[in-house]
Amino acid sequence: MTPGAGQEKELRADAARNRARILQVARARLAAGDNSLQLNAVARLAGVGVGTVYRHFPNRHALVEALSAERLRELVDEAQAAASADPLTGLRRLLGFALDRMLDDPDFAAVLESAGDTGAQTSDLKAELDRAVTGLLDGVRLTGAVRSSVEADDVRRLLCGVAHAVRSGSGEVKDLYLDVLLQGLRPPR
Repeated sequence: MTPGAGQEKELRADAARNRARILQVARARLAAGDNSLQLNAVARLAGVGVGTVYRHFPNRHALVEALSAERLRELVDEAQAAASADPLTGLRRLLGFALDRMLDDPDFAAVLESAGDTGAQTSDLKAELDRAVTGLLDGVRLTGAVRSSVEADDVRRLLCGVAHAVRSGSGEVKDLYLDVLLQGLRPPR
């Protein structure tokens, strides 16, 4: 893993500028509808050598993780806020929030789905998310609305499945599928 891929290392000023420029160009490419994020093309458009891009982002997934950090932070914040609300309402709100973001940004969904993170920042944010969701699930368990065996990682993976199902069908089924997920989390009667 390289320092630019998420290790905690202070970057030189020129390296930090290059990294910021690479991210800016990558965001612009995505906004323009180019989801390929070919690192050679990003390097050319950012006005840096391809080696510079690869030092910061050894592969496309590392670049996508860096681009998804802000959305992941928003998801962590939403999970923490949901944990302080009515537990079941908070869980539904969090799942809806996360599902909307995943449907809006397939690359963000890929970061959430990924079992292996390229960058330490992504791993840290996912761990923080899992802690917040665990707290939320603990509150929901007290109401009897979630199985005792369901963990935060299970909820994230199930939600990824729901996002895939919604994307492969009609967006009109999003609320139905979310309801099915919530019902499936309930303990058997």
